Formats: sequence, structure tokens, C-alpha cells
Amino acid sequence: MLRGLYTAAAGMITEQRRHDIVTNNIANLNTPGYKAMDAVNRAFPEMLVSAMGGENPPAGPLGSFNLGVFAEENLLRMAQGDLHQTYRNQDLAIVSDIQVNGAVFDASGKYVDAAGNVVYQPQAFFTVAGPDGRPRYTRDGSFRTAADGTLTTENGDPVLGADGNPLVVNEPWDTISVAADGSLLDAATGAPLPGNPRLMLTRVDNPNLLLREGNGLFRYTGAPAGIRQVQPGDRVEVRQGYLEGSNVDPAQSMVDLMTALRAYEANQQVIQFYDKSLDKAVNEVGRV
Repeated sequence: MLRGLYTAAAGMITEQRRHDIVTNNIANLNTPGYKAMDAVNRAFPEMLVSAMGGENPPAGPLGSFNLGVFAEENLLRMAQGDLHQTYRNQDLAIVSDIQVNGAVFDASGKYVDAAGNVVYQPQAFFTVAGPDGRPRYTRDGSFRTAADGTLTTENGDPVLGADGNPLVVNEPWDTISVAADGSLLDAATGAPLPGNPRLMLTRVDNPNLLLREGNGLFRYTGAPAGIRQVQPGDRVEVRQGYLEGSNVDPAQSMVDLMTALRAYEANQQVIQFYDKSLDKAVNEVGRV
């Protein structure tokens, strides 16, 4: 009898985590460059007796035994957000549509070939120096200028140039034009600024290897071969005077929120049913 009680409790915990993820997405609806998170729910591992049979044990005459679900992981939804014009020269947005030969990506940025191999659409990011000095990646291009001319994020993290050093600009930003490849130009003449400064745009082949750290920053956790600077032909461009909005769908988020609430309530009622059944078994049937 208690198996169903545990299954319902696991369902409540899973829906609570799902609810938390959706509410976090809604809270960041107006955060520039925010990428929504999706909860991945999976069945509990098979019962130990069946699991000892290997990766795909035979179900046997009784079928397989799943003891509920749990929220195994959260996946980033890296779809391009809408661009909003701000007319501010230090506001920059990335438009990224990197293609891979032979792959036709779906709306989630994933492609599965005939053999079942999964390929994720690479994404481009601005590169900044994190608190520990190591590179971090962001799509939030709402930049500021420090007193020494260093271009920084809103939280003061230095934005890196293509040479790997913090990007220092001594000219007023109303005289600067940013080219599609991230190069900084004189707005009047179109000539490169002294030293040919250029933003470091980083390409990440598998965005699922990025770990969200807060304040719009991501840390890369994969192999070095899966990350490099954007190259010509990567179909990445920078738009000056624009900010990329979040890719959260408000209508779908509200639907997901209500779905999680209804599922939570359903599991709650199951637990109440088991509580009443156990109460009757102990206090009434047990007296006989």
C-alpha cells in the first residue's frame, strides 16, 4: 500500500521543482539575454531486482516497476530572443544562427540524425572576465564604462576583447560604431579605432555544457575543443543600440504553471486518500 504513497510524494516534489523553474522564468521575463530553463522529468530507476539485469533488463511477466518520477535536470532553452531597440550605443545584442553541415535544427535547437545521434545548434556569446578572472559567457549586452574606460557588465565584470584582455575604450561612446563582427569603429569615418579593438565573441558548440552562475553569466564545463572564438562565416553578428530580450514565452509559462499546480494537487489528494485508508486500517480494522 505504501508504494503509492511514496510515488505520490515523489510526484509532489517533482511538480514543486517544476513550479519553481517556471516561476523563475517568469520573474526573468524582462531580463536582457535571459535563457529559459526547462525541467526534465524521468521515471525512478527500475526496482533493484530488475536493475541487476543490466542497462535494459527484461520486464518479466509482471512488466516493469517504476516508483514515480523525479526532476532529474534543468536544460537551457537557447532559442534567440527578440531584439529591442534602445538607441543606446553601449547596448549590444548578438544575432546567432550558426549552422552545422547536414543538420536541420528544430525550434529547440536540436537535430537527431537517422542513426539517433543528437547535434545541438552552436550558440555565440559575449565573453567577460568572471570574479576569479576566468572567462564567463553572456548574452546580456547592457554594458557600462568604468572610470578607466573599461567596458563592463552591469555588475562590473570586464568585457573581454578579441586579444583576451579587458576592452578599454577612451573615446566617448557616442562617437563609436560597433560593426557586425564586434569591431569598434569611428562613427564618423568608419575607420577602426586605435589598436583595432574588437569584442571577443565566443562560439559554444554544445550550449548544454554551460552552467548558469547568475547575473546573466554562464561557465563552460566541456572540453576545450568545443569552444572557440567566432569565425567569419559563422552567421553571427552584433547589433548596436539593441538588447536581446529573454526567450521566455509568457503564455506557455502560465500554462506550465497551471499544469504543475493541478498535478501537485492531484498527488496531494492521493496522499490524503492513503492517509484515510491507513487510519481506517489501524483504528478500525485492527480492532477486529
